[in-house]
Order: sequence, then structure tokens, then C-alpha cells
Amino acid sequence: MRSFSQSSPPELAVVMPVFNESANIISVLREWFVALEQLTSDFVLLVINDGSTDDTGAVLSQLSHEFGQRLSIIKKTNSGHGRSCREGYELALAQGARWIFQIDSDGQCDPKFLAEFFRTRAQFDCVFGYRQTRDDGIGRAIVSRCCRTLLWLMTGTDLVDANVPYRLMHANVLRKALREVPADFELQNIGITFALKQQQLAWKYFPIHFRARRGGENSINYRKIAKMGVNLLRDFRRITHEDSHPRWRARWARRRLAS
Repeated sequence: MRSFSQSSPPELAVVMPVFNESANIISVLREWFVALEQLTSDFVLLVINDGSTDDTGAVLSQLSHEFGQRLSIIKKTNSGHGRSCREGYELALAQGARWIFQIDSDGQCDPKFLAEFFRTRAQFDCVFGYRQTRDDGIGRAIVSRCCRTLLWLMTGTDLVDANVPYRLMHANVLRKALREVPADFELQNIGITFALKQQQLAWKYFPIHFRARRGGENSINYRKIAKMGVNLLRDFRRITHEDSHPRWRARWARRRLAS
């Protein structure tokens, strides 16, 4: 583990979970460092290496010399994308970052939208992208739409693009949301999106384009997506049936309890 240190907390912490992305990670990090440096010098990029079994670790070690202290590499055992995001969020908060921005490491997140996100941050608590267009296939778009419908039926809340890996969150609201989401919730970003929505925040959605993968293989296939969907139902059902988390219930269920 290589930790970041500086005299004062960073304005912006970028969280990037990585798993077996040796084919992409060099170009992705270089592209994002250029975009970040055009906006601010006060940032740290936290790469969460989620137990990669290819050459990702060795490539990241080489890149640490290129980018210096603003690249922080955290090596961990494999626990999945969502929990890796959470670990990155918690580390960013522990370092005192004021804003936390999450992206993925496969090249699908286009940095050209970052400037607009960053410019508007003072007006909002959360600035989220939603994948208006995408190059990764109609199947993925259908999965996202089904997820949105399912979550609305379960929670009574329209979460738009609940799992989007292009999100900028103020530290204060993210910290509160993390307290509402159990650490063993598999799809952390979906849980956190819902928890953020319960805070009645100043929220902005920006349309983004989601690119196709640059190279390598996607570790998430449709069989895994189906399994993740089942786990999502299980996790939300578990939470919405716990009296200690009444805000996780759908609005109709909360009304019934109040009557």
C-alpha cells in the first residue's frame, strides 16, 4: 500500500477501482491526469487495486514514478467493484478531501465532461452523470433501464442512473450516506445513490456519453449481472425489513408504518 501525504487535505480526491486492467490502465491514467491538471493542481487520484491477477500491479508501480505523490495506489484483496469504491471513498474522507469524484478504469469514462462537473460544484451537493448515449451495446443500456425500474418499484425513488461511475460528491453528504449503507452491501454505489437521495440535496445531473472499453476483457458478463441483480434484491429486502433503517423502505411502506 502506498499512501498519499501532503501538508493540507486535497480539494478533490478521484477514486478509481481497478481489476485486471493492465491493457488499459496506462492510457486511462495518463488521459485523466491531463484533464485533472487542466482544472486544478489540488487533487489526488486514489487507485484501488482490487486483487488484480494480471500485470496491473506491476504497471501501477511503474506509473507511480511517473505521476508522483498525486497518484496513490492501494492494494487490497478482491472484494468486488462496489466495495472497492467504498474503500476509496472512506480513504478520501480520511484524507480530508472536500470533493470525491468516482470513475472507472476501463476507458469508458470520458474526461471531457469533467470540467463542467467541476465548474458547477459550488452550486450543488452532488453532480452525477447519466449515460444518455453509450457505445458498450444495447444490452447494457437495457440492464441500466431495468435496474432503474426495479429500484423505483422497490424504493419509490427514481434513481435515474444509480450505478453510474461518473459522480462528484461533497464530502459531508457522502459521509452521511456511507453511514446509512451497510459495509456488506454488494452494489455500494447503488446503495449510496439511494442514501444520498434521502438527504434532500442540491443535485445536478449531466448527460454524458459512455465509451466502449479500450481493450482487455470486461470481467462483468450477463451471467454476473443477473447474479448481481439477485443480490441487489436480497440486500434491499434485508435493509427495508430492518426497523433500524426505516428510510430504506419504499415510500408506500413508510406511509403504512406511519398509519
